[in-house]
Amino acid sequence: MGDDGTADLIVVGLGPAGRALTHRAAAAGLDVVAVDPAPDRTWTPTYAAWSDELPAWLSTAGVAATITAPRVVAVREHVVDRDYVVFDNPALRSALGTGAARVVTGKARRLGRREVVLDDGTTLRAGRVVDARGPRPGSGAAEQTAYGLVVPDAIAAPALGDAAALFMDWRRDNGTGTGEPPSFLYAVPVRPGVVLLEETCLVGRPALPLSALRERLLTRLRGRGVVVPDDAGVERVRFPVEAPTPGGGVFGFGARGGLMHPGTGYSVAASLAAVDDVVAALVAGTDPEKALWPRTARVVRSLRVVGLRALLALPPEHVAGFFDGFFALPPDVQRAYLSRRDDPRATAAAMWTLFRHAPSPVRRTLVGAALPRPGQRRSTRR
Repeated sequence: MGDDGTADLIVVGLGPAGRALTHRAAAAGLDVVAVDPAPDRTWTPTYAAWSDELPAWLSTAGVAATITAPRVVAVREHVVDRDYVVFDNPALRSALGTGAARVVTGKARRLGRREVVLDDGTTLRAGRVVDARGPRPGSGAAEQTAYGLVVPDAIAAPALGDAAALFMDWRRDNGTGTGEPPSFLYAVPVRPGVVLLEETCLVGRPALPLSALRERLLTRLRGRGVVVPDDAGVERVRFPVEAPTPGGGVFGFGARGGLMHPGTGYSVAASLAAVDDVVAALVAGTDPEKALWPRTARVVRSLRVVGLRALLALPPEHVAGFFDGFFALPPDVQRAYLSRRDDPRATAAAMWTLFRHAPSPVRRTLVGAALPRPGQRRSTRR
């Protein structure tokens, strides 16, 4: 703490990104204050990642399940040659302990670059304030929605067939026709003996409502012989996938800082992987914004925004074909687009490879996404 009583760092928000930053900054010797209205709250979303995205410092105790070669069903069936992990939320929170940081229970009313004013009027000051409060709500933003049921694995088994997990299942046995906005089944183990079965709208403006996803999921499960118990757990998901442009105002980290992949909605692994670059900049007294967003990362972000526009523009009948083409790409090409945040050449090469192998209608959509008309408003659903 400085001579005037200020901390080195204030982190606002103690979700996975905020806790990761608090954890690593405190471990690096910074004087950290963490602010959250309910710092001990249970994390209810299911967080997952590709295992090769995770930093070496993260304890494997935070992983509830590891799936080798999850499957994708689009026009054809594909096996993804990457391990996929589902986090154990309580264990992940424990692994991201706040250490020597001071935790303040309160809601931030106003954030500045060096001070935070709470709802009760308390003012906290630090050399740097970081906003890690999760996705920023925005009117008209593209969103991801999902409705899931948590059931014993024996009950879920007919929905998965012989697959250990279904990363995406685009089959139309959810009661929809070819011209309707598509959604897919996401089916993964969330802890030993327990599986999440979730109907997901990947992205839409507007996204499919949870009520529609619930009916689609129940229709799909009935058709596959799954009898859902009355006491099944429920997961409801809704968040914007369009992140603010980095730069200006208070420095944001995690989904609030633009680390959410706009084409998938994933942000936890990217936040965990990037946190040490931010901490190193804070320790050195340099700009964490530049550490988090070098020019290469900004270019990749722009390319991914083009990918989001393509998803929003795809006619419903071509969505499964698009993902069929993507998951037919070599694993390293898939990985480049999904996970490499600072490699523009690899990202562009992945997009170009997909374009070259896409059918003509999908190619036209991709060209239109890269060259949007001013004021154009598009919509596509996952």
